[in-house]
Amino acid sequence: MMPLAPDITQNTIVSVRDLEVRFQTSDRRATVKAVDGVNFDVRRGETFGIIGESGSGKTTIGRALVFLLKPSAGAIRHAGIDPLALPRKRFQSHRRDYQIIFQDPNAALNPRMTILSSVLEPLELARVGTGAEREWQAREALDRVGLPQDVGERYPHQLSGGQKQRVVIARALTLKPKLIVCDEVVAALDMSIRGDVLNLFADLQRELGLTYVFITHDLAVVSHISERIAVMYLGRFVELGPTERVSEHPLHPYTQALLSAEPRPLPSHLREGSRIMLQGEIPSPIDPPSGCRFRTRCAHAQPLCAEKTPEWRELHPDHWVACHFAEHPNFAPN
Repeated sequence: MMPLAPDITQNTIVSVRDLEVRFQTSDRRATVKAVDGVNFDVRRGETFGIIGESGSGKTTIGRALVFLLKPSAGAIRHAGIDPLALPRKRFQSHRRDYQIIFQDPNAALNPRMTILSSVLEPLELARVGTGAEREWQAREALDRVGLPQDVGERYPHQLSGGQKQRVVIARALTLKPKLIVCDEVVAALDMSIRGDVLNLFADLQRELGLTYVFITHDLAVVSHISERIAVMYLGRFVELGPTERVSEHPLHPYTQALLSAEPRPLPSHLREGSRIMLQGEIPSPIDPPSGCRFRTRCAHAQPLCAEKTPEWRELHPDHWVACHFAEHPNFAPN
């Protein structure tokens, strides 16, 4: 994949170049190519969405962005800084600015700790201020996410799923991060409260100037909250661009298949087109297909797709795609 030109502007909070993350299988006889040559920038103050099927590598990217995983190759820069080049103490301090929120709030909260103790924990580990100052910051964070003060004295089992996710968000906010990676943060929530949590993220972004990387398999969710969307397939990005452009004028056949699967609140006789049914399962990241990785499920695949890896091209302003035939009128609307 052809890398993007380096972005050295002050507008970039995260820059990723040729990122690879690989894992050995349990028997150490093979290597899983979870992320295999990804390039992108996250702009300060935006919500950058990453969407893909399970096993595409999107969660691995999220963990690597906050250095819960060390890249196998390539580079991740935080506002121009290589965190891995920092001394240990400075690295630990630096990481406070880059937080992650996981899918399951139940797994994120200790059932034996009160809510206030859980929110206090990051501040205590970082030794921020005095005990009284830490408690004030923790209670302020709970207030910011719309929880009443008496929640602090409760335990996780006494809260609803939406309330627990708000606690996890509050805990991430205590260290005043610059960027938060949100990994399927509403996937475990009921539809009735999903919108409330998404609106909370939007309100906090406006209020605090946060930057989000929003990882999900739900195109409706990522379209609702993101300025730009990256579509991931088998360890690589296949398309990246402004949300409206990607949603209305997708360039890659995989993106079009994802969009066609989205339910629309219209009678069947008013819906345009039909659902694109992908054949087969996503291939193994241990031994991905040659050339274009999507070719084994693509109805438009040609011999060239097996012979050559498609270049990462900017076909429209800020709209990138990795497909040999993205301009083809039969499957690339403009």
